[in-house]
Amino acid sequence: MDGGHIAQEDLALFAMHGCSEEESEAVRSHVRECAACRAELERVSGDLAVVAMSVEQHPLPEGARQRFMEKIAAAPAAVRGAQAPVISIRKEQTRRPLVWVPWLAAAAMALLAVSLGVRINSLNQELKNQSHELADLMVENSHAQEVLEVLTAPKAQHVVLTAGKAAPVPSARAVYLAERGGLIFQASNMGPLPEHKAYELWVIPANGKAPIPAGLFWPDATGSASLVLPQLPVGVEAKAFGVTVENAEGSPRPTSKIILAGGA
Repeated sequence: MDGGHIAQEDLALFAMHGCSEEESEAVRSHVRECAACRAELERVSGDLAVVAMSVEQHPLPEGARQRFMEKIAAAPAAVRGAQAPVISIRKEQTRRPLVWVPWLAAAAMALLAVSLGVRINSLNQELKNQSHELADLMVENSHAQEVLEVLTAPKAQHVVLTAGKAAPVPSARAVYLAERGGLIFQASNMGPLPEHKAYELWVIPANGKAPIPAGLFWPDATGSASLVLPQLPVGVEAKAFGVTVENAEGSPRPTSKIILAGGA
C-alpha cells in the first residue's frame, strides 16, 4: 500500500454500508493498519450520526439500495478506481471535508425551526385567548362581590316600595298548637267596625265538623289587634282559620262571609 490512504468518499460509502462484502473487508483490513484512515473513518461516522439524529428517519424505498449499487457499478473506472476489485487505496492527498454533511444538518435545523415557530405561535394564541377568558372571569367575580357586599352590609337600608295611594291590605298571622289548644293570633290593617259589631276568629277543624269560635277582637286606631291563648278545646286538628264580622256579643257559628282566611 506504500503509505496510500482510502479516499474520503469511499470511507463515507463504507460507513453507510454501501460497499460489497469484498470491498468492506478490504477497508476493514486497511484501517486496522492505518491510523490516519481509522481516524478519518471515525470522524465521517460521527458526522453521519449527527445528520441521522437531526433528520427525520424514513425507510428506503424498495430497490433504492440496488439502484444505488448499480449506478456505482456503471460509473467510469476513473471514479470507481477500476484498477482493483476492492475500494482503491489512493496516495496521500489533501483531505476535503464532506461539505454536504453541514448542509443536511442546516436543512434539518431549518425544518425544526419552522416547526417550532408554528408551535410557538399556536401556544401564544392559546395563551392570549385564556388571558381574555381570565379577564372576563375577574370582571364577573368583582361584580358578584360588589353585589354581595351591598346585600350583606350592616348599614344597608332594606325598603319595600308600594303604590302611594294603595290602601293597606288587612292581614293576620296565627300560631296554633292542637295538642294544647294553644293559639296566638295577630291581625293588622283591619278596618273600623260598625257600632255593636266585632271581629270573630274561627278554627275550622280538619275532621269536617262545624267551625269553633276562638274569640272576639276589636282593632285599635292603627288597625292592629291580637288574641293570646283563648279558651279552646284540646286536640282539635285545624284545617284552616277564618275571621268574620259578628255582633258584639259574638256568635256560636259564622253568620257572615269570611273576610280573612288561611289554611293550616
